[in-house]
Amino acid sequence: MLNDHHLTEFAGLPVVEFPSRSNADHPSPGLPSALADPAAVAWRLRVDMWATDDEEPFEDYFRRFLAEVDTGRIGALVIGAWDYAFETTPPTVVRDLLVAHADRFPALRSLFFGDITDEELHISWIGQEDLSPVLTAFPLLTEFTARGGQNLRLHVAEHTCLRRLGLETGGLAAETARDVVTSRLPELEHLELVLGMRNYGCGTDPHVLAEVLSGRAFPRLRSLGLRSTEATDTWVRALAEAPLLPRLRALDLSLGTLTDRGARVLMDTPAFYGLERLDLHHSFLSEGVREELRAAFAAHGTELDLSHPQDLDDSFESGEDREEDETWEEFLDAVQPYYPAVGE
Repeated sequence: MLNDHHLTEFAGLPVVEFPSRSNADHPSPGLPSALADPAAVAWRLRVDMWATDDEEPFEDYFRRFLAEVDTGRIGALVIGAWDYAFETTPPTVVRDLLVAHADRFPALRSLFFGDITDEELHISWIGQEDLSPVLTAFPLLTEFTARGGQNLRLHVAEHTCLRRLGLETGGLAAETARDVVTSRLPELEHLELVLGMRNYGCGTDPHVLAEVLSGRAFPRLRSLGLRSTEATDTWVRALAEAPLLPRLRALDLSLGTLTDRGARVLMDTPAFYGLERLDLHHSFLSEGVREELRAAFAAHGTELDLSHPQDLDDSFESGEDREEDETWEEFLDAVQPYYPAVGE
């Protein structure tokens, strides 16, 4: 699962953590070389959420980081936990510190906001705020990822350098998705959305992303992730009819609820065979259909990931409990036997 562990690599660089007061006696092994060459690593800023009595406030920690590290050479930055359950330090404090000191990071090109593990805080509990000022303050960013969907907003009138954008949530609200869709991001090549579950706020469906699927929102988009969703089969059907599909080189539908029905759509739609990479790991597929998928996409040279198969509920697959006048979507809503990988 994507939030099981802290990032060890980001933007192609190893992650080194700047020690907070509570873990100063156990610094990252790569710290001395990172201090000598700050551009060679991605720096993580994280206070220990479980050492609230001894830990320094994030504001003090951040200012000490500015004083001790040549931040002018940093190209990649990872923001981890900033407070236990954010009781005293809301995300706006961290956001505003970055914005206020943007001039101290002239080389910054990649930013991850919220490298918080499930052990520290469930992804559906991670509170965010409007992170648009961060993108505005760093107009040369090429990569931005945020984890946590509570109160997350992200709309920018224009950002001409951003090429990779990721939102990792327990439930992606429709208004957050619309923020992204209506932002002007002319260079965006990769969009990854961890959609999550309706119980945790997901309101994003194919209708909300219609401008993305049409190809109009982001003309340079070549890689799309629609991950960890309760409705993978529904997204597959929408993609099969989407003008965007023939332009895509990579599609990530992993960590979700793909069943044999969605897999049949994949195999019956020629445009899917134009993909260079298709990630379907963590899916609810029968062994027979997995083998059909392997053979079909191997014949077209597509790199296919079917790892981590999930157990099937045979009685559900047969639909034996479905009412005669009940659509398959209504049955799914009522039963929902399969769950995406990322949640509470």
